[in-house]
Amino acid sequence: MSALIEAEGLTRILPEVVPVTLVEDVTLAIGTREFVAITGPSGSGKSSLLYLLGLLDRPTAGTLRLAGEDTAPMNEAARAAHRLALIGFVFQFHFLLPEFTARENVEIPMRRLGRLPRERSRARAGELLESLGLAGHVDKRPDQLSGGQRQRVAVARALANDPPLVLADEPTGSLDSQSSEQVFAILADLVRERGKTVVAVTHDLELAARMGRRIHLVDGRLVSDERAAGPAPG
Repeated sequence: MSALIEAEGLTRILPEVVPVTLVEDVTLAIGTREFVAITGPSGSGKSSLLYLLGLLDRPTAGTLRLAGEDTAPMNEAARAAHRLALIGFVFQFHFLLPEFTARENVEIPMRRLGRLPRERSRARAGELLESLGLAGHVDKRPDQLSGGQRQRVAVARALANDPPLVLADEPTGSLDSQSSEQVFAILADLVRERGKTVVAVTHDLELAARMGRRIHLVDGRLVSDERAAGPAPG
């Protein structure tokens, strides 16, 4: 299993009057086709670590390699291009643009990357939405969709550029139990059927226990890294 993410000594300190350490000396490697939960108490640095892994924030110290490439020398434009090509994001709140339809929201990353002609990106957006059970909702705006449907649109958007890595920050945190289970099943399917690596911050320990690996943080430090005995369950 090749390493998709390689972090060594990753540290993030906010330079306040009294400095605040968000992430401290985290070293880990995450391979392809892994389903990883990041857990820990509130304020333990879970989301901060995810943002470092996703190039949404820069570490104060330490190194991060994504798909074998050192991210330290990258300027902001290079980091943005790397994110766009390699990483899909799913957040607790879908962050869909309210004035655009589901299909148009999914098209946005493809249009930014610029690899596909407009006709093909529009078709791919429809295909992704259909694969997530939203065939009848492609032309609806977010306010016309349920919470679970909006989160599935967000997953489709994360997959728009076919990235090898999907990072999710509390993706089921704002959903009811049924919608939460649907979104979890979709994330598991991304690993099992589509060969993605999924790393998800979650406070739901029952869901975390069903993932292939659990990384636990306390006060910004990695205190345990446990793998399931078998493959990640669906």
